[in-house]
Amino acid sequence: MNSLDWAVLIGYFGIMVAIGVWSHKRVDNVSDFFTAGGKMPWWLSGISHHMSGYSAVMFTGYAGIAYTYGVTSFITWSFPIALGIAIGSKLFAPRINRLRGRLHVASPLEYLKNRYNLKTQQALAWSGMLLKIVDVAAKWAAIATLLSVFTGISINQGILITGVITAIYCTIGGLWADALTELGQFIIQLLAGVAMFVAVVSKLGPHGGFFGVWDEPELAGHGKPLVGPYGTIFLLAFLFIKLFEYNGGMLNQAQRYMATSSPKEAARSARLSAVLWLVWPVILFFPMWMSPLLVDAQKPDGSDSYALMTEQLLPHGLLGLVIVGFFSHTMAMCSSDANAIAAVFTRDVAPVISRQARLWNERSGLLAARLTTVVFLGLSMAVATQVNSPAFKDIITVVIKWVAGLMGPIAIPMMLGLLRTFRKSGPTAALTSWSMGLLAFWLVNYPINWSVEGGVPLEYQVSIPLAVSLILYILVGYLKPEDTPERDAIIEKINTDGDGSAGAAVIPPPAGEADDVVTPQGRLP
Repeated sequence: MNSLDWAVLIGYFGIMVAIGVWSHKRVDNVSDFFTAGGKMPWWLSGISHHMSGYSAVMFTGYAGIAYTYGVTSFITWSFPIALGIAIGSKLFAPRINRLRGRLHVASPLEYLKNRYNLKTQQALAWSGMLLKIVDVAAKWAAIATLLSVFTGISINQGILITGVITAIYCTIGGLWADALTELGQFIIQLLAGVAMFVAVVSKLGPHGGFFGVWDEPELAGHGKPLVGPYGTIFLLAFLFIKLFEYNGGMLNQAQRYMATSSPKEAARSARLSAVLWLVWPVILFFPMWMSPLLVDAQKPDGSDSYALMTEQLLPHGLLGLVIVGFFSHTMAMCSSDANAIAAVFTRDVAPVISRQARLWNERSGLLAARLTTVVFLGLSMAVATQVNSPAFKDIITVVIKWVAGLMGPIAIPMMLGLLRTFRKSGPTAALTSWSMGLLAFWLVNYPINWSVEGGVPLEYQVSIPLAVSLILYILVGYLKPEDTPERDAIIEKINTDGDGSAGAAVIPPPAGEADDVVTPQGRLP
């Protein structure tokens, strides 16, 4: 990097902070901070939903997969995400929007107290927060790895720089700042991605050109959709995982649906995000598929290949723009995650552990939300310094194995609890599904993995926990139905527009109060 690249990078950081300061004017209360007051346009919500699913892991971990295996990086990652979001645009997006519009909640998990009970809500809230700390830590480590390639600064210094800048704008401006910076980041990503695509295509002449390049020995097998550990079972498992994860199971995407003005607008935003996931990653991945022809990765997993190729092919200025693109991906996801976890803590957890938190007014609640955002980012940055330790191994292991494997047990009770089909599955089904799914993850990834020669294949490591959770959630709900008029009323409110057929509106009380439901007729036990 030279002075021009540094100027682009510093200018980008300045713009992000300026957007946060401007967004501060739009945040008057907790609802504005966490769900933009339900006033976000569908197209902005869709772009924000799309961008909040990226991070620099794509340019490190998935770049390594593309370097080693080729197009399977698209087939087993962005394609199932696109398909999952498309399905979710009908199945989940409108219902999640109604959580805000009809139940008046600001956290995606807030409704679980009355859909199940307080214990279930707290189990999912605490485990979701802990998983998100690890997930975001992997993102910090990924962007710091790239930064170290370009600048020579240490991994920890890179984590500190990106974390502090993100903390400033997302803490000041809340979800509005997240969405507006993600719009700017999408534009930057568009310019940077096209620049890299053109630069790589211009180098393919000696290798047979755009279409003949696939016959090169260095790309042997790169055109196959499913290779190595990324086979059919992995693809099907990943599709099922992403159906839950990218429609709200990891919380931050749920907020984008909640931020729109109506269920119809939430569905439109989901469809836009699905189209972007289907089309845009092809442009981003193509240079990675070609990278074996152009660079020799220094790391065994090939995670530094994209960064090396960027340095080699792009002139200064454009190099700085691509580096900004790396930052934009990671900061988009991490800021949205921080906002989601702050919502879960201040709305779902704090009122249970502190009587004073139940008495917060708008000003106190907003201050708590901002402080929680800073604390979450700080914890994730601390964990990020350990991502490449023996406990976590490499970045892509954390993202694929830990996040994909642990997400299912947390997301299934939350997401399926929205649907009428599963109305008989109550707190016993939810807690059994959650706890046994976590146990299955530990057994498959550690004791069983250690005892099997060659280890348990990756597709089973990530799919078995989710399968266990899903089967138990349905089975226990069938064997021990726990549907009640109060729970049915909540489900009807989530599944119908207008007055519906459920009678009085069901509004959850603060999380710390007794397990009951408030209606205009009084409190139902």
